[in-house]
Amino acid sequence: MKVGFIGLGRMGRHIARRVLHAGHELTVYNRTPGRAADLVESGALLAGNVAEACAGNAVVITMLADDAALGEVAFGHYGLCDSLAPGAIHVAMGTHGVDTIRRLKLTHEDARQALVAAPVLGRPEAAAVGELGIVAAGPPAAVAACAPLFEATAKRVFDGGTDPVGACAIKLANNFVLGCAIEALSEAFALVRKHGVRPEVLYDVLTEGLFGSTAYRTYGRIIAEQDYDRVGFSALLGLKDASLILAAGQDARVPLPSAGTLRDRLLSAIAHGDGDKDWAVIAREQARASGIE
Repeated sequence: MKVGFIGLGRMGRHIARRVLHAGHELTVYNRTPGRAADLVESGALLAGNVAEACAGNAVVITMLADDAALGEVAFGHYGLCDSLAPGAIHVAMGTHGVDTIRRLKLTHEDARQALVAAPVLGRPEAAAVGELGIVAAGPPAAVAACAPLFEATAKRVFDGGTDPVGACAIKLANNFVLGCAIEALSEAFALVRKHGVRPEVLYDVLTEGLFGSTAYRTYGRIIAEQDYDRVGFSALLGLKDASLILAAGQDARVPLPSAGTLRDRLLSAIAHGDGDKDWAVIAREQARASGIE
């Protein structure tokens, strides 16, 4: 397949190399010069501008840092949307806002081109060995045409639906959860340190215990199915533990704002009569706050 690739940052360079090594004919371009030398040595063609990166290519991939960069490349003087041929596919692999992806989708549709949003899940080292996750969404024929490219870079491709905005929303939701997890871990490690415990002990407890993916699988399923009657740990018991955690933090002068949020969610669930439900019922509180229930 003839492929153009725009954006050779830490993630983009690895993905481009995987595409090239999979046997595709690759043309690369980066707005900051000097990042393509190793790819060119390996057989990639170097484009002098975005138009050259698009010329004659069935698929053009962008891996750009933010909405401003994507807007400059797609709509600005770089002219990706104007340079793609009718029937060509633009694969946007960066993390972008839903409004930007929606606008880009409409622009490509007007030009009889296709947009596939394919944001990636994973760090650059995962990209280097082809173990990314990819959330792909767009016209089914276009997504299918890109399958060989995704296979070169990912260990799993998730179906984000037919609207590219869907993949964008999933990636943003994924990053939201990840950010909250990191915040919670930060608070937890600070707590044990202030109580004189070696952080390696907590690390082992988390990675060899609940957070060896078991907790995410179990509670994700309960919330997805709203199966709060399958009680493993009740909201009342959760409130008790949240209160104990906050007390431990106060004792060691460690602020635990996420624990306060958890406590308040549990209090609200109990006030709504769900104290005997599984403590994952706090997801129902979020649904109520969002006007879903």
